[in-house]
Amino acid sequence: MRKFAFVFLLLLLISLLLGASPLFAQKRVEAGVFLDYLSVSQTNTSNFGLGARFGYRVHHDVMLEGEVAYDYGINFEEAYRNIANGNIAALERTSVGVTQGLVGPKLQPSGGGFRPFVTLKGGVMDFRLSPGLLPISNAVSTLLGLRTSSLNAAIYPGAGVEAAIGPVGLRFEAGDEIYFNNGAHNNFRLTFGPIVRF
Repeated sequence: MRKFAFVFLLLLLISLLLGASPLFAQKRVEAGVFLDYLSVSQTNTSNFGLGARFGYRVHHDVMLEGEVAYDYGINFEEAYRNIANGNIAALERTSVGVTQGLVGPKLQPSGGGFRPFVTLKGGVMDFRLSPGLLPISNAVSTLLGLRTSSLNAAIYPGAGVEAAIGPVGLRFEAGDEIYFNNGAHNNFRLTFGPIVRF
């Protein structure tokens, strides 16, 4: 396995130095899987998950992409406020998981084995919070917006780089996934994984 990894990295380095054939740059379809890191601002949690993406080239330098990611539930302390006075009434251990679906263009110059890109996607984020366990009728969650509306509109501006040897490569991307729930909430996101062009 280590020999395979060494050979792959060596070929990747050679490709980056020499540039890949333009034949591979004009492939119409790109598919990949990725590891996903999402820092959810409202819950102050760092969620990790898996995802997949599929893209189709609609112009020489533009690919239309769709992606779906599932981030596993992470535990955090959810605060409940007293309705009458606004003070914290209780803290409860809660779990949050996130499913994301995004679609949009990826702008990327063609040619070469090392290619930067920018993207702007729109879609939805679905938050899954564990059920509230508190039987207190005069207390409400500080995350009431997420509890009452788990499916939220989202936009995602991001940028990254792809490094490829022929039809196979790696992709790294970072951006700000913004969802709208009682205002806009910015969430740092990273993805990394292999891609295949055909």
